[in-house]
Parts: sequence; C-alpha cells; structure tokens
Amino acid sequence: MASRLLSRSRQLYASQVVLHESAIPARYFSAKSEPELKGDVMLKNIFLDVKKKFETAMGILRKEKITIAPEDPAAVSQYAKVMKTIREKTDLWTESQTIKNAIESETKDIPDARGYLLKLQDMRIMQGLKDELGAEAMMMDALEKIEKELKKPLMRNDKKGMASLMAEFDKINQKLGVRREDLPKYEEQLELKIAKAQLEELKKEAEEAMDTQKKRYL
Repeated sequence: MASRLLSRSRQLYASQVVLHESAIPARYFSAKSEPELKGDVMLKNIFLDVKKKFETAMGILRKEKITIAPEDPAAVSQYAKVMKTIREKTDLWTESQTIKNAIESETKDIPDARGYLLKLQDMRIMQGLKDELGAEAMMMDALEKIEKELKKPLMRNDKKGMASLMAEFDKINQKLGVRREDLPKYEEQLELKIAKAQLEELKKEAEEAMDTQKKRYL
C-alpha cells in the first residue's frame, strides 16, 4: 500500500512538473573551470565529501527524537522535517529536484518537442510508474494540435510554437485542477508520503530484527 501511494505521488508531482516546465528548453549554467585532478585525489575528495555529509546527518539525527510510527501524522511530519533539515545541511536534493534534474539531463540533447515527450514517457515506464492522470495522452494531443497548425514538427527552440504549446498545457492543468502556485503544496504532500513510506520500512525492519533476537533466545 505504501509503495503504491508513493508511486502515485511521484507520478502526480512529476506530471505537474512536466506540464508546467516541459515546454521550456532546459537552462544550463556553465561551471567555473577547475584544474584537472588526478584519479586518487579526486576519489579522496569524494570520500571526504561523503564522510562530511554522513557526519552532519548523524549529528542531526542524534539531536532529534524520531518516533517510528507511520500511522501517526505527527510522527510522520516530524520525521519529514528532520529529513528536510538533513537535506538542507548536506546539500542533498529533494524528490522534486531529483525529478527535474533527471528530466533535464535525459532530454538536453533532444531538439524536438515530440521526442522530448516520448523520452519522458520512457523515463516513467523505466521507473515503473503509471500515468494515472492520463497527462501524457493529453500532452500528445496538445502537441498534435500545434504541429497541425504549424504544418511541421515543433522544435524546442521555436519560441512562438513552444509558447502555444505551453498555453495548451495550461488548459490541461485547468482540466486536471492543477495550479502553478500549488506546486509547493504538492511537493510538501509528496515529501510527507515519502516520509511515511520510509517510516513503514523502518518499522518493518525493526520488527524483523526483534523477531530474530527473540528466536535466538527461545
């Protein structure tokens, strides 16, 4: 049940991110050039960075009280807050940031809107997620409409054409009852569902560990 809820939540948020942002070509920021590092130095730096993040996370967990009670909304909320603090202190991504980064990295070299949407569909299928909202079909219908008007494939660098597609996506958002300003709320709901699923896993592992200990002394 937990995994099904989590999958649906991820698909819901991913669909909303796509509807609001997929028509906009991905933005890229050039990083400052750094001197080339030798393999052993690079591995050492990676190890030290991971070690630092781990120590920071453990320091936060030692100070916080976590109640492993996935059935208690207050316990789930507290756990979600602790995980958020850990992410902020260690510069880890949220679920939504992970989704957006995956979309950008996987589609940056796709020039046309159709190829872009098909790639998103492939990513969803590979993650084992269902399009429960029916968003993909509606987005494809919107693209068909725009390309019919253009009488040619829609390219992602076509600002006018992409603006028209975004307008169609806005109509889909309205039909689905999704508003851009509500995205932070959907993200919060997603994080709570993830927190609940993680607590359920922790509770299951704790119960299994206790059962194993009991069997040893019987």
